[in-house]
Amino acid sequence: MSLEKAKADLEQKGFLDHVIELKESTATVAEAAEALDVKPGMIAKTMSFLQGEKAVLILTEGTAKVDNHKYKDTFHVKAKMIPFDQVEARIGHAPGGVCPFGINEGIEVYLDDSLKQFTTVYPAAGNDHSAVKLTIPELEQVAGAKGWVDVTSRSTQTRSPQN
Repeated sequence: MSLEKAKADLEQKGFLDHVIELKESTATVAEAAEALDVKPGMIAKTMSFLQGEKAVLILTEGTAKVDNHKYKDTFHVKAKMIPFDQVEARIGHAPGGVCPFGINEGIEVYLDDSLKQFTTVYPAAGNDHSAVKLTIPELEQVAGAKGWVDVTSRSTQTRSPQN
């Protein structure tokens, strides 16, 4: 169901042909990178947070970690991930397939600056056997993001520009 919701959303936006369906699992960054034969950082990891009762998604490069101080400085609340067993009900996609496409109403989406080092990234497409190949401008266009944020810490190893 989630894959169909994501595909319908992407079709409406003219990006259905960017969806990749795989036999291999894409549930984790490592699995997705291996299945797609790309660097782990190129996987656009979608993290789901609660801000009070409001759900928020933040897409980061695959190896980035949320920096609690940066998150609090940006959103003025402590970073609190949505509990695993509540993600699907709140977002519309189960863990392993969470993405900004075909999500429930009222969810704010943000893109983290860590993604900008790549030309092309691969967010999930609603399930754990899918991805969407998008350039950064395409991701900006189709993610429905409120804007860019800087809420991650990255090792110097992942900061060098890559495609």
